[in-house]
Amino acid sequence: MSSPTPTPINGIDLSRARLGILGGSGLYAMEGLEDIQELTIETPYGAPSDALRLGRIGDLEVVFLARHGRHHSHTPTEVPYQANLWALRSLGVRWILSLSAVGSLQELVRPLDMLVPDQFIDRTQQRPLTLFGEGLVAHVAFAEPFCPVLSRLLADVAESLMPEGRKLHRGGTYLCMEGPAFSTRAESELYRSWDCEVIGMTNHTEARLAREAEIAYATLAMVTDYDCWHQEHASVTVEMVIANLHANASLAQQIVRLAAQRVEAQRPTSSAHQALRHALMTPKEHVPAATRRKLDLFTAPYWGPFS
Repeated sequence: MSSPTPTPINGIDLSRARLGILGGSGLYAMEGLEDIQELTIETPYGAPSDALRLGRIGDLEVVFLARHGRHHSHTPTEVPYQANLWALRSLGVRWILSLSAVGSLQELVRPLDMLVPDQFIDRTQQRPLTLFGEGLVAHVAFAEPFCPVLSRLLADVAESLMPEGRKLHRGGTYLCMEGPAFSTRAESELYRSWDCEVIGMTNHTEARLAREAEIAYATLAMVTDYDCWHQEHASVTVEMVIANLHANASLAQQIVRLAAQRVEAQRPTSSAHQALRHALMTPKEHVPAATRRKLDLFTAPYWGPFS
């Protein structure tokens, strides 16, 4: 078995790295982007959710992608997660800020609050579990599914911009459900008994694949409702979600713009940037050529470019 010779983590060149923004429900464009180019990228996993918009916020190059498509045409299950992450990494993205609508599972996390989670419970059943396979096995560490450095940066920015009467919550568990229907009351109460703070339909899959793609990942979870467990509030409806999405959208755009400035100033290094260092289990000489070619974007730093 040949031993990989990875670049030391403090030797990773982030000077040209880009920031990825994944917009969720209600956030189909990024305000403040300058010099925008729309890029159509084909990946080994098919087409991404939409064209990727490359632009600048200040001096930082930013790639925006609407995860559901700009016209919200993909259900949470149909989002092409693998293609999205491959496309973002191919464009040099090494940090992702995910903007996501969620329901609250706890009284203290109120509608129109925001939360930067630090843990997941995955209840999805029909999602891709890996970028790998087809003759190449990788086991990445995922005990800390969000990048703590990027999450702290995001939380600091969000907290500084929260208006009176609304709160930024640091940490908490995001329960990822399959959707697209909302929870039953029994399910909602079950997740509350597990001490989950918020519930959504997309982020666990993204975070898992982002880790394999060696991209630092953090989420700004925007609370739209109390899910359906709260007896004193109306059961969640699309109308309620949309109204609160619009109320959150302007603030979320401000948070992202300031967070991008902080990322540009700090260009933070994350352990996620070398998640594959000890994760590639299959000796490279035993990996099929087609798989080596497909995954060269991720394995080249360890095995050299495939030709």
